[in-house]
Amino acid sequence: MAASLIAIAGPTAVGKSEVALLLATALQGEIISVDSMQVYRGMDIGTAKPSREERQRVPHHLIDILEISQSFDAAQFVRAAGIAIEQIRGRGKVPILCGGTGLYFKALFEGLGDAPPANTDERARLEAMPEKERLAELKQADPTTYERIDKNNARRVIRALEVIRLTGKPFSEQRAAWSNPDKKAAPSIFIVLTRSAEPLQNRIDQRV
Repeated sequence: MAASLIAIAGPTAVGKSEVALLLATALQGEIISVDSMQVYRGMDIGTAKPSREERQRVPHHLIDILEISQSFDAAQFVRAAGIAIEQIRGRGKVPILCGGTGLYFKALFEGLGDAPPANTDERARLEAMPEKERLAELKQADPTTYERIDKNNARRVIRALEVIRLTGKPFSEQRAAWSNPDKKAAPSIFIVLTRSAEPLQNRIDQRV
């Protein structure tokens, strides 16, 4: 039985895109980006976007769909990815999810929590704050999230504070309350790549 959905995850520059392209070519698949930065037009440096040639070789989805001034979160990803999955299946192809944003994979496969949607006014206030003040507020309001979060990722810090301010509850507690997963988005194959000195093709052969 052919795979109905394939997911490929792992850290940056570990070979995810190469594996996705190989599988898409072999299985007549199309690739859906699971990356919080690749959705933005102009964000090409440091985001490991597939090249124009690679996109011509295999159809890619959720890349260069927004301006940098627009917001994008896990809920929007789940909706957009769900549409892409159904469209790809409708063409008789295999959807291949590929990326390094773990939160998006979690939201799609395990469901979304009860965190509120983005609030434009609150987000603008947080964006205007100095970085040190944002981190200090997060440390005081939610020490658990402060310890776990990528402190260099301003978008994630701002989102955590936004949720805390809007709900009055720690962001870490709300992220634990995942619910209502999309059963149609459950992967039949989930590949997680890790950094290794072993040749990539050997790692692919061992996992597929």
